[in-house]
Amino acid sequence: MSAPLTILGTGMAGLGLARQLRARDPQRAIVLISADSGDDYSKPLLSTGFAKRLPPEKLASRSALEVADQLGAVVRTHTRVDAIDVAAGELSIGAERLAYGELVIATGAVPRPPFAIPEALRGRAFTINDLDDYRAFYAALETLRQRAPRHRARIAIIGAGLVGCEFANDLVAGGHEVALIAPESAPLARLLPEPLGRVLGEALADSGVDLHLGRGLDSLSVTGGDVSLALDDGHALDADLVLIATGLVPRSELALDAGLETSAAGIHTDRYLATSAPGIYALGDVACVAGVNAMYVQPLQASARALAATLAGTPTAVSYGPWPVLVKTPACPVVALAPRTPPERWRIEGEGADLAALAEDKQGRLIGFALTGACVRRKVELARAAPALLV
Repeated sequence: MSAPLTILGTGMAGLGLARQLRARDPQRAIVLISADSGDDYSKPLLSTGFAKRLPPEKLASRSALEVADQLGAVVRTHTRVDAIDVAAGELSIGAERLAYGELVIATGAVPRPPFAIPEALRGRAFTINDLDDYRAFYAALETLRQRAPRHRARIAIIGAGLVGCEFANDLVAGGHEVALIAPESAPLARLLPEPLGRVLGEALADSGVDLHLGRGLDSLSVTGGDVSLALDDGHALDADLVLIATGLVPRSELALDAGLETSAAGIHTDRYLATSAPGIYALGDVACVAGVNAMYVQPLQASARALAATLAGTPTAVSYGPWPVLVKTPACPVVALAPRTPPERWRIEGEGADLAALAEDKQGRLIGFALTGACVRRKVELARAAPALLV
């Protein structure tokens, strides 16, 4: 019997690929290996669950066992691959050697804390990047609720990017006290020009988020029963829990150690998702496809469709159309298509909280946009006019 297709990772990329491939090839032997619980869930829902007080089991649509049954695949959970032996076509899992026919690395990205979390803060400082992380943070909130039912949990969020803003909105809507700390002068600095970032910041503040922008974190410590945060302007905050949301980096160490071509942007692939090693592909947040790392749902889904076709015998290059990012901040709707290169200018239209910022190059061509408030209804019109990132 030939060795199976092996997929490392059971997030949206890994499971999405398995489903696409199974639809094309009902008989292909597939093994999925997950470092976590292997449950099927939608990652974007992680930053919408606290407002609804959804327990982790409500976010999972299928257990790993149900996934295996649905796909006719082997799913190995809580399994860490130690190494990839490219020459032998094998994975090292402890003392086990597992052969693969073709290998897809879909290990995603990992949070990038700006500092090591002190041992004294274990169980008080968190990142949320998968369902297991959500479980841990949810459990910590439940523990606080049980100890003091009338107490509003005080949560300090470090980072005002996409993840930080979404969780700030979600947690404050869930009845918690939220402080948002970041060195940037306005939220979503990588996606929005500053006037639109200020609109979002004002909406978050109006919803109850305590903003500490333009400030860095000097230290974290435990004082009595509180987590104490010392900011670089001399200000201090106390919190029950800390959520660190300072960005993600591709989880590409396995590929690097195996000798595959990688960089800070992830595992390098061509537009067929093929890496520098024969028979090995990379998919999702870990992949840098023809020079582009796109950690968003639409390009991930396009890549999964293309790779499934390739693995089923029809080589298919991936194409990305424009993929506006919908930011999950109900306090202020935001949609953005970040330009790949710095724009010559941002042309801003509208007034109040309803703004459209159009990124233009030297020739006045639209290369990206950002929308807030009622202007988000223009996203389809502008996406059609914007250039594709990878065609």
